[in-house]
Amino acid sequence: MRLFVALALPETVRWQLRLLSGGLPGARWVEPENFHITLRFIGEVDGAEFHDIDAALAGIRAPSFTVSLSGVGHFGSGAKLRSLWVGVDKQPALNHLRDKVESAVVRAGLSPDGQKYQPHVTLARSKGEPTPKLGDYLVNHNLFRSAPFEVTHFTLFSSYLSHNGAIYTPERSYELASRLYSKVS
Repeated sequence: MRLFVALALPETVRWQLRLLSGGLPGARWVEPENFHITLRFIGEVDGAEFHDIDAALAGIRAPSFTVSLSGVGHFGSGAKLRSLWVGVDKQPALNHLRDKVESAVVRAGLSPDGQKYQPHVTLARSKGEPTPKLGDYLVNHNLFRSAPFEVTHFTLFSSYLSHNGAIYTPERSYELASRLYSKVS
């Protein structure tokens, strides 16, 4: 089973991102139902590892928070596109949650990730081929901004790669604590 931990996006945000999905020849666009903010890619695991990871993630305690998306960018060099993405505005609570997820999966027996975390939503992928209209696309969509949205949980997804693209299935969701506390008299 191939796993990753992510934040699912609200329907309204997925709709906004769908409107950005076009106008770049050679790009393979991500299906709107697959838009997410990855917290940790895990990779292939067996059944026992799945249960260890699930138990570790279930132990995470963190508050809910608000996040918004803005701007577009890409991974690759020059006009060669590996992936096109929408950025995530800086949010310390997101980085805190990501650190807790990282610690949990390491406690469950996985190796540390070792990469600098750059939160984003992948819009499209390519095989690193030259994309002559990439600069125009980035300029035309650079001012993209979503409305802020509340993050109330994170999800452990499984991923199946088919010839029609990836199929993501939510396996478990983990609630975040409400930020609203009532005073006890």
